[in-house]
Parts: sequence; structure tokens; C-alpha cells
Amino acid sequence: WGRGGGPVPAGKAGSAMSGCEMMQMEGGKQLFAQASAVSIHTGNIVNWSRLKKKCPTSPSEELQDCIRETLEKWCSQVSPELLKEPPATLECTITQDVDSISPEEREELKVSAKLFLSDPDSSGIKDAVKKACSALSVSQLDSVIIAPPPLEDGASLSLSHLQPYWEELETLVQSQSIVAIGTSDLDKVLLEQLYQWAQVKPSSNQVNLASCCVMPPELTAYAKEYDIQLLTHSDPKELIPMLSFQEAVIASVQDNLAYEWITKWVLRYSVIVKSRGIIKSKGYLVYAKRIRY
Repeated sequence: WGRGGGPVPAGKAGSAMSGCEMMQMEGGKQLFAQASAVSIHTGNIVNWSRLKKKCPTSPSEELQDCIRETLEKWCSQVSPELLKEPPATLECTITQDVDSISPEEREELKVSAKLFLSDPDSSGIKDAVKKACSALSVSQLDSVIIAPPPLEDGASLSLSHLQPYWEELETLVQSQSIVAIGTSDLDKVLLEQLYQWAQVKPSSNQVNLASCCVMPPELTAYAKEYDIQLLTHSDPKELIPMLSFQEAVIASVQDNLAYEWITKWVLRYSVIVKSRGIIKSKGYLVYAKRIRY
């Protein structure tokens, strides 16, 4: 019987449909039940007709939709070989959706990323950048902006809070995995503190216009003096709340233990054609771990 309750026509198409259904319900569910971590790559979402029709209302909704859609597609294509030896970390990527960059076109493109951390552990930064480079077939990212983990209520961002993340980024600049690094939501005082302390200076600072409709004059003056590019964004402090990720997992793979999954980091990348200023591709990489209670 089909999804709508009507009979599925007999023959080749019918058996293929039932096999796909069984794989989605059983194969993916079985793998998720045994996995301790999952790495999700949406591929290029610029070409996703479903997203174009829906027009997500926020970056968070877009990401949740992308995770759900990617996991559904991945489940329908699970290899029987994978079920024989289930990996501890699932690599959920739809190969045909990935637009890798050829060496011939690399010079014409700018690859930039924003890394949202959900975990205080700074070691995830290197892993995220490595996965992004591998996914896009490049040796380095042109720019990476860091968004530290959300702070507890009442706490305010400080230089000591930023330092471990910045040091990790500096190491990646020195190893030529990243060209330029930037910050997000720093006021003039904190940006100045970071600039004076850092070995590799911030090349940019993103400002959320939801919190200030006009760029603060003192921030603008400081950025101009030290050649720091000021950019705007509309991202929330937490790009995908834990519950939203768990909802996407439940909707796509029917994991009854979805509450055990927590996101560690999300990297959003964009590939821009330099000469035309248009986005050639955009995608998300998400890494999550299962915390067994």
C-alpha cells in the first residue's frame, strides 16, 4: 500500500517503492539507533527547489529543513553494506547534491564560512574546517567567522572566553587551511581587546542589525582605523537549538531516542563568484553526538 493508503501497482516500480520504504524505516533507523555521532552535509542548497518554494522565515528554520531533507534522502539511499558493519559515526551526505570545486575554477571563487559552536570544546573548529575543505575539494577556506557557544543567562562575552577559539583559528591560518578570520557580535571594546592580543588580527566583525539598527559610531571608527570589515547578519545566537535538531531527527529517521542527540557545531559555507558577486553554492555541515543517559 502507498503512503496515501491506495494500492501500489504491482511489478518492478511497486517492489522498488516498498524496498525504499523499508530501507527508510528500518535501515536508517537501525543505523541511527547504533550510532554515537553523525556528520551531516546538505550539499548545495541553492539548487533545492523545495526550499525555493517554501522560503524559510529564518536561518534556523532553513537549517532545520535542510537537516530533515538531507536525512530523509540519505535514509532512502542507505547501502545494505553499511548495515553489515554499522559505523560509530554516520556520514550523511547526498553525493549528487555536493558541488565540489575544481582546481581550474578555484581562483575565480571565494569560499567563506561561518562556524557556530554549541560546545565549549575548541577542538571542533579544526574538525569543522577540515570537513568543509574535504567536502568542497579545496585546500583552504578564504574566510571563517567564528560564533562562540551561547553563554549562560546573565554572562557576558569576554576576551578570556574568546581566546581558546581564536588560538585554534590562528593555528589553522598558520597551517594555511584558512586565509582570513573574523568575529561576530563584538562591541568596540571587545574588538579592540581581541585585536591588541591576537597574533592573527580579525579581518572582519559581523554585527546583528536586530540588536542595533545603526552601526555604533565608535565601532565604525575603530574598524576603519584598523582595516576591519564590518558586516551585517541576522543569525540568532544559537543557530539550531537542541530541540529543533532533535525534531528534525524524529521527522526524518523516526529515532525514538532523538532526545539523546546534541549538536556540537554547524558550519555554513558559501561559494561566491568573485567577478559577478553571485552565490554559486551554499550549504551546511552539522556534527552531532549522542549522549546516552
